[in-house]
Amino acid sequence: MTTDVGEVDLVIVPDPEALAERAADRIGRAGRDAVRERGVAHLALTGGSTAAGIFRTLTAPPLRNAVPWQHVHLWWGDERLVPRHDPLSNVWTADQFLFAGPDGGPGIPTPAGQVHPFPCDETLAAGCDAEACAADYARELRALLPTDDAGWPVFDLVLVGIGSDGHLLSVFPGSAAFGRREWAVGVPAPSHIEPHVARVTLNPAVIGAARAVLAMAQGTAKAAIVATIFGPERDPLRWPAQLALRPGVTWLLDAAAASLLPAPWRAP
Repeated sequence: MTTDVGEVDLVIVPDPEALAERAADRIGRAGRDAVRERGVAHLALTGGSTAAGIFRTLTAPPLRNAVPWQHVHLWWGDERLVPRHDPLSNVWTADQFLFAGPDGGPGIPTPAGQVHPFPCDETLAAGCDAEACAADYARELRALLPTDDAGWPVFDLVLVGIGSDGHLLSVFPGSAAFGRREWAVGVPAPSHIEPHVARVTLNPAVIGAARAVLAMAQGTAKAAIVATIFGPERDPLRWPAQLALRPGVTWLLDAAAASLLPAPWRAP
């Protein structure tokens, strides 16, 4: 079911498997369209269990062979300040399910030089903090990404999950990232949500600058916050995921996550 109610495109699918398939198709289309129109694609990924299902789909036919991966640059919207081999790392998810295919088969053929994780390993080895990691990432972004009129980086697609507190990226309610001009910022370890480790995140302004955004939620545990985000009160400082209530954003929910949506957004 697809509903367009003014601001965003809302897509509700039956289950997590359908969500992974729909999301993978949207990523594939974004990559193909960007390469066809501009010769290169810049996609910002996420991590976690939702991403794992999407990545499995991307490594399987037809998408593995239908996307011009050799012209795609892969970035991350946020990361925990942990080593790449740590299962808490968002890149670890990609290493397991995107860069290595099912049953040990080949993953997507994006050249290694076009895979751009936050430099957490280098930051930790140097004994530096999340702000230093973010500054290094921002320099890498500035070397490769185009900018909009306001000076923000323009991704062809930003993939985001939605936290149970209404956060997206690692921009939590009341985040000091709001109002900052750096393209990436360090985030102190949150005390209200696990895991309690420092983060690095893209500036929330990238949500407004991106050519397209895909926001996702699945499961009954996300139903209440999804209902709040789509409710009548608008306060992105309190619920940062409301930054994604804008044209050009597709919200992809499974039926469980959509089960408490307010009336204007319910299926007819």
